[in-house]
Amino acid sequence: MKIAMIGTGYVGLVTGTCLADSGNEVTCVDIDQAKIERLEQGVIPIFEPGLSELVVRNAQAGRLRFTTRTASAVASAQLIFLAVGTPSAEDGSADLKYLWSAVESIAPHLAPDAVVVVKSTVPVGTNAAIFAKLAALTGRVCDVASNPEFLKEGAAINDFQYPDRVVVGVRSEHAETLLQELYGPYLRTDKPFLSMTPESAELTKYVANALLSTKISFINEMANLCERLKGDINDVRRGIGHDRRIGFQFLFPGVGYGGSCFPKDVRALANMARKVNLEPRMLLAVDEVNNAQKSVLIEKISTYFGEALPGRTIAIWGLAFKPRTDDIREAPALVLIDYLLEQGCRVIVHDPEAIENVKQQYGSRLIYCTQPMDALEGADALAINTEWGEFRNPNFDEMRRRMKQPVIFDGRNLYEPEQMRQHQFVYHSIGRIAVE
Repeated sequence: MKIAMIGTGYVGLVTGTCLADSGNEVTCVDIDQAKIERLEQGVIPIFEPGLSELVVRNAQAGRLRFTTRTASAVASAQLIFLAVGTPSAEDGSADLKYLWSAVESIAPHLAPDAVVVVKSTVPVGTNAAIFAKLAALTGRVCDVASNPEFLKEGAAINDFQYPDRVVVGVRSEHAETLLQELYGPYLRTDKPFLSMTPESAELTKYVANALLSTKISFINEMANLCERLKGDINDVRRGIGHDRRIGFQFLFPGVGYGGSCFPKDVRALANMARKVNLEPRMLLAVDEVNNAQKSVLIEKISTYFGEALPGRTIAIWGLAFKPRTDDIREAPALVLIDYLLEQGCRVIVHDPEAIENVKQQYGSRLIYCTQPMDALEGADALAINTEWGEFRNPNFDEMRRRMKQPVIFDGRNLYEPEQMRQHQFVYHSIGRIAVE
């Protein structure tokens, strides 16, 4: 099948590459000439495990191409995916300017039986608006489907190739048949192909992310309660997680969620609710709790050091909003960094993948280390923000030798309090009694 992928961001690049890997002819389009040239050279603009190898292999096989020429990519395509960014506007709504630009660029080149597929996360009603816009631009009916993505950063290729389900919103049997044929190779283990209206498909994406965000904010609020009442959130989590109605997924306390999806989608869904005169009380609470949770290490550090905090050296392990990515959008670590710099602290940071992105934002205001142990040299405390695997079993004796004071503020509960007591660390974590 011939496919045009408009947009080579995270979703577009992963989706286009994986579709090429199953035998389709995919042309990825972007307006950024420099980015296209790098992709043609095999230089991937994002960190996603396994993606670079997949891009190179399919490009060499001739199934995956990159171009800035929209016309040539779209003219012969049976499916044209729109995978451009929809960032948050100031009021929390989705900014669709890139989407409308993409719609206008493809309209003159669409084949009569082509299907436009909206992959971007868009507000409910956007599919219908694109349908009307294309009719006005072309003077004919153009088929528009919705196909929300459910890719986790750090596991996107596996998520695409082995999906829990595929959701499509369609108006015609032709669009449904094409998409079912396209996704057939990924559904051979009887995972469902869920066909619905475009409006329901658009909502499905937002509701899924809002519910997962709710679980995170809920367990974080309960963790804070555990600390006040001298409970242990890990015990409580086990106590509720074995209930089959609840489960363990997304019930790990920490310093809040970040990234390009959860914060943006919760706010966008709340904005949609307001537009139909429905007060989104739970969504607003989820966002409020998460924003507050990003300051939990700030509170612990400021309480511990008090007025002696200015001038201290604080090491930070983990800058990305989650492991296995270099994405720092709305990352909790940035909130902590901003606070420590305001307090006049010397801040030393390490992350396996996100250092370059942080360096672009902070420049020489931070000290950057490529090795985690090097970041601890002379540190008065270590703050952990991201649960990278290499942080889980460090050499604690070496950590003590390198640090000026053996103090850890663990925002991801990587270590057991008793373990920290045996290694003689002061240890503050989330939802558990501190080791002093």
